[in-house]
Amino acid sequence: MRRLEALHAVATLASRALSPEELLQSILDACIGSFAADAGAIALFNPETVTLETAAQRGDFGEAGGPFALPAGHGVTGWCAQNRRALLVPEVRTEPRYIAARPGTRCELAAPLLDGDSLIGVIDLESDRPGGFQPADLTRLEELAAEAARVLALRWRQGHLEAKARQLESLIAAGQSLVARLEPGDLFHAFTREARRMFPDSACALYLHDPTLGVLRRASLDGGAWDPETPAEVPLKDCLCATVIQTRRAVWFPEVADLDHSELRDLPQEPARGSLLATPLTFEGEVVGVMAVFSGRPHRFDNDEKRLCAAFATLGAVAVQNARLYSRVFQTEDALRRNERLTTLGMLAAEIAHEIRNPLTVIKLLYQGSLRIDYPEADPRSTDQRVIDEKLTQLEAIVTRVLGFAQAPTNLHSRWPLAEVVTDTLTLVRLKFAQQKVTVDFPPPSRPLFVEVHKGQLQQVLLNLLLNSAQAMPAGGRITVRADADPASGGTAVTLDVEDTGGGVPEALRERVFDSFLSGRPDGTGLGLAIAKRILRSHHGDIHLLRTGPGGTTMRIRLPLAP
Repeated sequence: MRRLEALHAVATLASRALSPEELLQSILDACIGSFAADAGAIALFNPETVTLETAAQRGDFGEAGGPFALPAGHGVTGWCAQNRRALLVPEVRTEPRYIAARPGTRCELAAPLLDGDSLIGVIDLESDRPGGFQPADLTRLEELAAEAARVLALRWRQGHLEAKARQLESLIAAGQSLVARLEPGDLFHAFTREARRMFPDSACALYLHDPTLGVLRRASLDGGAWDPETPAEVPLKDCLCATVIQTRRAVWFPEVADLDHSELRDLPQEPARGSLLATPLTFEGEVVGVMAVFSGRPHRFDNDEKRLCAAFATLGAVAVQNARLYSRVFQTEDALRRNERLTTLGMLAAEIAHEIRNPLTVIKLLYQGSLRIDYPEADPRSTDQRVIDEKLTQLEAIVTRVLGFAQAPTNLHSRWPLAEVVTDTLTLVRLKFAQQKVTVDFPPPSRPLFVEVHKGQLQQVLLNLLLNSAQAMPAGGRITVRADADPASGGTAVTLDVEDTGGGVPEALRERVFDSFLSGRPDGTGLGLAIAKRILRSHHGDIHLLRTGPGGTTMRIRLPLAP
């Protein structure tokens, strides 16, 4: 009866909300009660140190009988662990394998805790009477040990799954936090902060790899401090993390304090002790950086921790690359705005040159035709007349050069698939539109369409239309781009429509949207559409407002098809 009660007591522990320490202590209490033992202990097996470490105990073990580590094979419990068998010692004073741990012990009974072929630990019971345990008790303790091992394994697997779930939740939350940050400095600090949340007792550092310069750049550190005398950029030959970049694999360093800090200049000043797990941030086969986790104390990172670091490093690599692309988008947009200003300047210069050329031509004709007088060579007025003639010719040459420069050089035109030009342009704005919650739909045309254009100028036109559409939808919306052959042209032209879901063009501006310096925005220059129309006309095409209203606006580009 006592045997069944003990088995039931141990089995029901699996469903109780107990901490690992409470669970072990409850198992031990059930075993002590079942065998009327005077003392007992549970020692768990540590595979790293190959020792049995006391995890729970009951009884008066005295000052020297506290928790301790016993090498496998030593003592009665060590013999049980090594041989995976239960052992009864009726009289410990005659047992050479016995190691005294508690005063008064005369009889000892021990059984291994086994999960299949894996050793969990050993249950050890002690009696103050010689022969306090009988041979039949071996079978009973083996049954209890088997049930205890099942409960422990079940609870540990449950704890492992719960830990994995927490790690997954942390990974998802960290990924969401990283994706929401596009400013590099903010992103780098968020990366190390989120990494440290997954490894609370550690310090986490992020390094960026610059393959062009062959250096590793310190980006962020959470939970530690850099050496102020160490430069932010360190050559790879002086970096411990260079091994990670070369092998493209995570590397574990058991003890950072054993390394020569004078030669390794990428290590932080604090922490200077403990273990280091360095994981590469890889994007499309390129190592963009290294994630370093400093444990602060000697620690063997298990496979779960390594996989967690690898997953987080992958998220970090994508976030870093997104930030870089986003930065390039803004740089491209700034460059396009500068090009727009230069184009505007060219337009103004061309208009001024055009207006100057006509009166200049009249002045030159009048001067050379009826006002020119042949003065004697020695007369100073002959020199003045020659200077005037030269300056008129020089002014005419300047006007001609300005007008020639303002024209699009036709030798830069080439044959392009229209769909490729549109796709490349949409790639430039995809990150900006994602931030503004603007989606873009570009269904492929029914057949390949080729145009003879200056690709950069046509992209400038498209970007201007796309950005105008996005600005017309401050709360987000949809832009649809459609390309098709123009049936009205008999197969000689193509149309490209850019349609948005914004509020439409104000009625007062609809008839003059292509006029210079006309803008509906306080920060607008009023030149974008005027420049677009000028560019398209230089390509023998045109642009017009197809439709507009509260439901959105559609701008139509028309270009000749290339033969």
